[in-house]
Amino acid sequence: MPHLTAAEVAAQIENLYGAELPDLEAHAQDQAPGMLAALLGSHHTLAFAEQSITAHRERLQNLTHPERQIGAHEVSHILDCARRLAEAVAVRDTQAATADAVLRSLGRAPAPEPPTTSAAAPVAAPPVPAASPAPSR
Repeated sequence: MPHLTAAEVAAQIENLYGAELPDLEAHAQDQAPGMLAALLGSHHTLAFAEQSITAHRERLQNLTHPERQIGAHEVSHILDCARRLAEAVAVRDTQAATADAVLRSLGRAPAPEPPTTSAAAPVAAPPVPAASPAPSR
């Protein structure tokens, strides 16, 4: 199943907020927690999960290298590495799906349309003079 990568999420965040990620991160630090902070946190978690996948996959490849002897001691390391790899993949998939759903629900607000002048404004009625309390002669 295709999923968003951290780089794609970063590009969408930058597009949504109209600024580079480092600038947005600096801005978010000075603000109360909100959508930007949540999106940046999701991006950070996704990027970390991708790094973990790479590291655990490389470690698992080293542990299961064809020229390497696998004994009882190595099996526990292989199982642990495979478990950590599976967890990193689950985190990546969850974070990517969540970020994708949130980013799809957000968008830049359309620019306000200029007011139309096709209909003439109604002309106000002239003011009625106030009646005076004294009778006129």
